[in-house]
Amino acid sequence: MTATDATLPDANARPLKPALIRGFRGLCPACGRGRLMQGYLGICANCPECGQDYTAQRADDGPAYMTILIVGHLMAPALLWAFLVLRPDPVKLALSFTIGCVALSLFLLPRFKGALVALQWAKRMHGFGADKTP
Repeated sequence: MTATDATLPDANARPLKPALIRGFRGLCPACGRGRLMQGYLGICANCPECGQDYTAQRADDGPAYMTILIVGHLMAPALLWAFLVLRPDPVKLALSFTIGCVALSLFLLPRFKGALVALQWAKRMHGFGADKTP
């Protein structure tokens, strides 16, 4: 009895969920051992462990939009709750939520960038720089 093509694993398959988790953690979506990020927001040209090329992956403004979306949806209800229930001094309220928004944004931005690059890698999506044609 032979296995059909539908039951054989694809040698070129790139599973999405493990790639997203690895990218979110700042690791290479291909091997999970090498670093994906160079510095705070820079993407390495190649994985130092497996040599996977990331020069074609472009995150552009996607991570910033996702960060704004998540931080806004988390902090706006918290701000309303704090204003109505806790009734702090307005300066303290503004200062604490400003620090919270900045801290949460700085935490999430590189993670979303890594996850977006991992998504592009897993789905074989490349930016315009990959083939030099728009």
